[in-house]
Amino acid sequence: MSDFEHVFDKPPEGAAEDWTIPQNWGAYTPVEHETWNTLYARQMRILPGRAADVFLKGLDALDLNTGGIPDFEVMNPKLQALTGWTVVCVPGLVPDEVFFDHLANRRFPSGQFIRKPDQLDYLQEPDIFHDVFGHVPMLTDPDFADYMEAYGKGGQRAASLGMLPNLARLYWYTVEFGLMQDPGGLRIYGAGIVSSATESVFSLEDPSPNRIGFDLERVMRTLYRIDDFQQVYFVIDSIERLKRETLQDFGPIYARLKDAETIPIDAVLEHDEVFTHGTQAYAARGGRFAA
Repeated sequence: MSDFEHVFDKPPEGAAEDWTIPQNWGAYTPVEHETWNTLYARQMRILPGRAADVFLKGLDALDLNTGGIPDFEVMNPKLQALTGWTVVCVPGLVPDEVFFDHLANRRFPSGQFIRKPDQLDYLQEPDIFHDVFGHVPMLTDPDFADYMEAYGKGGQRAASLGMLPNLARLYWYTVEFGLMQDPGGLRIYGAGIVSSATESVFSLEDPSPNRIGFDLERVMRTLYRIDDFQQVYFVIDSIERLKRETLQDFGPIYARLKDAETIPIDAVLEHDEVFTHGTQAYAARGGRFAA
């Protein structure tokens, strides 16, 4: 789920009604496979000791380091055997209702393309490395798999109630940019972080961002930014807790949130559980990898 503009208004030529397209794995070029290898190797130099155990175990279970872009026909049976999920290719960013339907049916939509070699450090639209390396290992965990299915079903309801902005914040601050308190300390599980060499370090080690304990309604009221490092990260105790808190009836929550003010991205509130009260120095310098 994203605030990026969708590339298409309807399924483009060659796409099915549900917007899926063949991966066409055999058409990837040697340069594209090497780009995957470069990105994979770089992240695996950074993530040990930073990524959550659940992510690293998922990475091992799927064996995504087989020499190039994963073939979904090889990867999907492993994933399906673990949690019933599969990965499907889509031609770009899809409408919210299509995205929710795929998640509600345990299908994760992935971009087919991979970034260019000169785009290793920043790409606005998610590519196959972000989607598969970043997201799919977490789908091997039964609790996270249940959470993502529930999110898809909840998205369909939120859309009908006009509450998508609030639900989008939940996705953003968990699935994309979530931190976890592991026995060894703070760890990364959000796909937007684990797929980024620079944010993998920034999210845990830079003094700039706030790091705040997960509170469902607090998260759903908090603004976020899509084009730079985050100014706040939310920390959960476990994936099981994330699942438990979000498998409740959101009706009363939406009723409370309808009249609630949004919370600024850099705010620290009196009731927050604060892991790090950040300096916000990075944002003050203008962001976008400011020196």
